[in-house]
Amino acid sequence: MSNKDESLSEVHASVNTAGKTGWRKLFAFIGPAYLISVGYMDPGNWATDIAGGSQFGYKLIWVLLMSNLMALLLQSLSARLGIVRGLDLAQASRNTYPNYINYPLYVLAQIAIIACDLAEIIGMAIGLNLLFGLPLIWGISITILDTFLLLFLMNKGMRMMEVFIVSMVFIVGISFLTEMFIIKPAIDEVISGFKPSILSGNALYIAIGIIGATVMPHNLYLHSSLVQTRKIERTTKGIKDSLKYNLIDTAVALNLAFFVNAAILILAATAFYKNGLFEVAEIQDAYKLLDHIFGSVAPTMFAIALIASGQSSTITGTLAGQIVMEGHLRLRIQPWIRRLLTRLMAIVPAFYTILHFGEDALGGLLVLSQVVLSLQLGFAVIPLIHFNSDKEKMKEFAIKPWVRVVAWLTALIIVSLNVQLVVEEIGSWIKSTTINIWWIYLLVIPVISLVFALLVYVFLMPFFKKPELLSSNVPHGEALEIDEIKPITYNKIGVSVDFSKNDRNTLRHALLQGGKDAEYHLIHIVETAGARFHGEKVLDFETQSDTENLEKYKSNLVDLGYKIEIAIGYGSPAKAICEVVKAKELDLLVMGVHGHSGISDLIFGTTVEKVRHQVKIPVLIVK
Repeated sequence: MSNKDESLSEVHASVNTAGKTGWRKLFAFIGPAYLISVGYMDPGNWATDIAGGSQFGYKLIWVLLMSNLMALLLQSLSARLGIVRGLDLAQASRNTYPNYINYPLYVLAQIAIIACDLAEIIGMAIGLNLLFGLPLIWGISITILDTFLLLFLMNKGMRMMEVFIVSMVFIVGISFLTEMFIIKPAIDEVISGFKPSILSGNALYIAIGIIGATVMPHNLYLHSSLVQTRKIERTTKGIKDSLKYNLIDTAVALNLAFFVNAAILILAATAFYKNGLFEVAEIQDAYKLLDHIFGSVAPTMFAIALIASGQSSTITGTLAGQIVMEGHLRLRIQPWIRRLLTRLMAIVPAFYTILHFGEDALGGLLVLSQVVLSLQLGFAVIPLIHFNSDKEKMKEFAIKPWVRVVAWLTALIIVSLNVQLVVEEIGSWIKSTTINIWWIYLLVIPVISLVFALLVYVFLMPFFKKPELLSSNVPHGEALEIDEIKPITYNKIGVSVDFSKNDRNTLRHALLQGGKDAEYHLIHIVETAGARFHGEKVLDFETQSDTENLEKYKSNLVDLGYKIEIAIGYGSPAKAICEVVKAKELDLLVMGVHGHSGISDLIFGTTVEKVRHQVKIPVLIVK
């Protein structure tokens, strides 16, 4: 697998674990699960925890514990897949299922990520509104900047991103620890909440919501990729060590997430249920009531935790969007464009809801996002269990029979409860809708039926898989037979110059390719506003200056015995260079790179990428 086909190739195997022992070894592996844990304490969880605590007191804490155990099992399976096979969940699905199945799997995964991102956006906007009084629509607009924050963190390396996320998680944890000291819950009553009880009616509905909001599909895609950021020894011992340390990482991080969720539920139970406020389902209402009951410190910590939760969760959700696109579709686009698209697809529904229905409707949109999220869960859980059970691919690291049984029971519980949640939600739509009910029967129910049929196929197909199908759907083609290597002669070589200090190195590499027998075309693109509008008709100062500079290069190189022509393009650099290559019928193109990083790369560093994908000749990139 080439670097470009590795999951999250920008940071793949970027954290070295070799040569470390004891605590140093453990700390080298700690990190991925903390990025995962933020998804288990996002604003979607807050909504269900607040509703559960305010309506039923401490009675649903055991549901949180059960959800956490399910999450621990599934996330450990996700990490196992990434460590043992070196594939993320989306890549493994692409290699197992045919293309016509992978496309809808990608669409469903992307919808789930958008739904999750939507919850983070709303939570972040609400937090900013509560803390600073910023209107929700402005808060939502600000969240688009997260795209650039993620780009910055990725360029700084995996460890920097993990430090940022862990800092956010730490803020959330400290905030709720402070809340616990303020509200002083009754410990004996909290402990009684761990005793399982029979659920029915609205308690069952909220319990389903808690499970649906806790075990989220994008985390399974993400974890299988993040564990690959650790560079490990590909030996039996190296893989076993990696599995052990990642299990510790997962257990610690998810138990922290359980503490946060339990704290939110306990907060709601102590502050609202015990004060007879049983219908507190909105985050804004919880904030106002905390202020009324406990003073200003508790609601302030509540809002700070909400902002930190939304900020960290949105970064991990955007990374998951990258993983499912590259994994299912093998489609790679500019990182900032991909992340911006993911964010915009989540912001649009939030904008529409505020502008069309008002700010009060955001709470309903938050609940709807969790319902949409639940629909995708089976499409991540079922393949994950299949892949970890495959003795042919996983060899000695395939999960044991008892783990397989527990995993399938977990999948059955999760899928059944989530299906019930969707059915009940559609039923409530039908009962509450008096007009335009036809769209539920003509659109919603048929789509859900197709989705269910796809789920059945995803479950059954690996049991009846054909070896020839799987072998034909590998990441790359078969290796070619390499015979005699014949020399290549380049007759017409294009050299892109920009009159910077990089030109000397670019020209040197170009001249070495063809010697004095080749014909060289020095290419420069004028990018002024006039050049973009008027093309070759422009006669501005920059065009004249650039022409003179090209003539100097030409004169200098002709004196050295080289055959030189000059070519000036206008407007978009990538497009203009490609036009020169085609018009001059060049054999080879030599380009220099600027060495930009971060925001500079975002603005200036994309020409090389565009050109090399558009021209049909070899491109030599000189740094």
